[in-house]
Amino acid sequence: MTKFIYAAAAALLATPAFADGHAATGDAAAGEEQFNRQCVACHIVADADGEVLAGRNARTGPNLYAVAGRQIGSVEDFRYGDSIVEVGEMNDGTVWTEELFIGYVQDPTGWLRETLDNNRARGKMAYRVRDEEEALNIYAYLATFGAEEAESN
Repeated sequence: MTKFIYAAAAALLATPAFADGHAATGDAAAGEEQFNRQCVACHIVADADGEVLAGRNARTGPNLYAVAGRQIGSVEDFRYGDSIVEVGEMNDGTVWTEELFIGYVQDPTGWLRETLDNNRARGKMAYRVRDEEEALNIYAYLATFGAEEAESN
């Protein structure tokens, strides 16, 4: 029983938590593995100085640094599709939460159509993360980058 308590405590301490409700519940270590399998072909994680922290200098998708808590569709100089920008501008700036991220990466165009209540909405991201747990883990991994920026948003 003691091992279980220690394991649970370690898991809670390892999970990034944000004061504004952008907590990540997945396994960041497993998320790193999934990011390297599923995301690196299109995305990087690069800090404000341009240092690539994860990925292989891909530029197809936006930089995912500080994605947790960041306004959707707001990476400067990235050419987003109109639908994702529209979602980001809703409610004076909709931000990525774990729930929104999971919904989006599992079915980008379907999520956009449902969110915008517009069957003509389209996403530029064609790839889908099929497994919800993998999507949760990827979000947990990405939430470890730029946590201090997300807390100030």
